[in-house]
Amino acid sequence: MEKQKTICKEVILNGIGIHTGKKVSLTLKPAEVDSGVTFIRKDMPGEPKIKASADSLLANKSSRRSSIGSGQAEVETIEHFMASLSSLGIDNINIEIDTNELPGLDGSAAGYVKVLEDAGIKEQESDKFIYNVKEPINVQEGTSSITVLPYKEFKISYTLNYDHPLLQAQFLEITINANSFKNQIAPARTFCLEDEVAQLKSQGYGSGANYENTLVVGKEGVIKNKLRFADEFVRHKILDLIGDLYLAGCPIRGHVIALRSGHSLNLQITRKIHEQRIRTQGANAMKESLDINEIMKILPHREPFLFVDRVTHLEKGKRAVGIKNVTINDYFFRGHFPNRPVMPGVLILEAMAQVGGVMMLASEENRGKLAFFMAIDNAKFRKTVVPGDTLVFEVEAGKIRSKIGTVHGKALVEGKVVAEADLMFALVED
Repeated sequence: MEKQKTICKEVILNGIGIHTGKKVSLTLKPAEVDSGVTFIRKDMPGEPKIKASADSLLANKSSRRSSIGSGQAEVETIEHFMASLSSLGIDNINIEIDTNELPGLDGSAAGYVKVLEDAGIKEQESDKFIYNVKEPINVQEGTSSITVLPYKEFKISYTLNYDHPLLQAQFLEITINANSFKNQIAPARTFCLEDEVAQLKSQGYGSGANYENTLVVGKEGVIKNKLRFADEFVRHKILDLIGDLYLAGCPIRGHVIALRSGHSLNLQITRKIHEQRIRTQGANAMKESLDINEIMKILPHREPFLFVDRVTHLEKGKRAVGIKNVTINDYFFRGHFPNRPVMPGVLILEAMAQVGGVMMLASEENRGKLAFFMAIDNAKFRKTVVPGDTLVFEVEAGKIRSKIGTVHGKALVEGKVVAEADLMFALVED
């Protein structure tokens, strides 16, 4: 078994956001085992945390970069940094950031690799979880597609084909590891067509872009720059894909076959990998799981007001994932839009709160207590939930003291957020 890794020491990296043009400072810090990749917005009240995962993806901002968010906090253009973490094997790291976009550096990941190597990389005591793709997964949009097949290593085969004389068919197949990434993929820079520049600027992209950090491809070739590789364009597409796939929440083993894919399609396949991982519940995918009988030992709720069928992942006092299988036999469908069954939003929040309650009350210091609602903030309902859906609740702890606990929760169906909220509880003796 491989061991989890983090960095050895704190390091600082400054730069300019390639899209926003804002100055940005990153402080990279070592993190505990099983904590994952966490961005911390130091410029916002309360310094909100954003966990880098498929559940944090902001789909409406995925056309030219990868962005994640939690509540009002967002972080954009994370793909080059995430690719560097993935390929160097870094599982746990805290990233303090003072604005909403990571620095673009020279348009590649080489600068991120250097700063991470300068920080040093060390093994931790816990085993690393690597997800081996169990069965083929495919997504497609028009002439673009990605297929992931079971395979013993992490291999990518990418075909690039633009309607441009310099960007017609480029193909590269490569097995990704720290060495191949550092030397063959990380130096490849972002690019765009000269014809796209004006439109991208008008849409708010590329405010920090220039001919040094972006390869601008004109009719006669790259403008005011030179290629580092003859096929630098396809290598950069692979770089983006590696970073996007790391948002599945862990390293993967599989053969990724991509045709003309970009961030939107990359993130769709990432969600599907994440869903397959939850469904198959591979070894070590969970810290601890609870069936309904174990849940009832922690929560006082009983039918018909127990809305959690199983807790698939439990890190006591830190994080939990629970499942509710929504069926037409659920009693509330008899009176709530009976001609078009829709699960009441307040019950989605109640189920979310029950998963949060399990997370808080499972710890030894809170065993035997009750969790009473004190507040619900930032509640949003994004999509209806109907019979046949499987609700996946992911809750993450905020501050938990002896008498008060807060959590941020999300409810997902097929990898898409249907509801989210910040919940506060009073923890009282039974």
